[in-house]
Amino acid sequence: MKTVKIGLVGTGYIGRCHAIAYAQAPTLFPLKGKLQLEYLAEINQALAEQKAQEFGFSRATDDWRKLVDDPNVDVVDICTPNFLHKEIALEAIKHGKHVYSEKPLALTAADAKEMVEAAQKAGVKTLVGFNYIKNPTTQLARQIIQNGEIGEVVHFYGTHNEDYLANPNTPIDWHCYKAKAGLGTLGDLAAHIVSMAHYLVGEEIISVVGDMQTVITERPNPQNLAEKIPVENEDQATALVRFANGVMGMIESSRIACGRKMGLTYVVTGTKGTLSYTQERMAELKLYLHDDDKSRQGFKTILVGPEHPDYAAFCVSAGHGIGFNDQKAVEIRDLVNGIAADDRMFPDFEEGYKVSRVLEAIAKSAEEKRWVEISEI
Repeated sequence: MKTVKIGLVGTGYIGRCHAIAYAQAPTLFPLKGKLQLEYLAEINQALAEQKAQEFGFSRATDDWRKLVDDPNVDVVDICTPNFLHKEIALEAIKHGKHVYSEKPLALTAADAKEMVEAAQKAGVKTLVGFNYIKNPTTQLARQIIQNGEIGEVVHFYGTHNEDYLANPNTPIDWHCYKAKAGLGTLGDLAAHIVSMAHYLVGEEIISVVGDMQTVITERPNPQNLAEKIPVENEDQATALVRFANGVMGMIESSRIACGRKMGLTYVVTGTKGTLSYTQERMAELKLYLHDDDKSRQGFKTILVGPEHPDYAAFCVSAGHGIGFNDQKAVEIRDLVNGIAADDRMFPDFEEGYKVSRVLEAIAKSAEEKRWVEISEI
């Protein structure tokens, strides 16, 4: 059995999520390779050593370049702020490493394209952290759609709304700077719903018309709360979209949506029925079938359980649900099997690039006040 040796760059919230998933995956799934947590990089040596001990990594460094250059590392796992994704990924690819990166793939679609081309030229495998499509409930929704149970899809509606920046007194952080985050809510939240749209509809978005707005235009300086610093990217965005097969859609995202803690939702309407889902109730999928007896029509709730994709690894009974980190464990399963046994790894950098093009097109549309074809990006 091949050993897959991991090098983790970044140990903040999402880095910790990855570390938890690395610990979980071998206990949940019959992996086709053996996981080895080889090397960890952080901004200073003391923090790196502390996190390596907490997360179970063998070695630590304050220089991610040493990790990328190390011959004992097979996979570079990038859990840094957005502006570092491209530099680390390209350096890893240059050294022949497989790359697992958080989303968005890069600050711009052009940068994402460069990363795709480099990976293809080097022949390395890639994975992007669009983890919500790994949820058993959403995998079930895709099965229902692909089986034709709701007929031909005619419309997709999706949101990813949260309220982590709804309070204007929340100090500014890197998410609010173009140089470090790129887009605002589009890159942070809408990226997930665009990937979800592609996954469920089964076609790419080819044109958009969008609007976006920065509602809270300045925030306190965390070092001096009396001082205000301008916010450089959008708080909320909305777009009408058109898919390659003609399906219409609408997506929206907000980081200031009061009361929405995990407002990732979707409604997929077909000619025979409709699916409806919200991530705040992860174990429930609502299904309406138009051909049901009219005296019994209405949405029914499917409680996702061990009969559905990947759920049985976590629980033997329906309705209990899984959590955010469990989705990451499914992602790690796919990472290890992709490298050890050449299984398909999806979503890959190519999908990350496609999502980046859609997000950039929405921003361009909002600025130019017109429909934008994705081919323009």
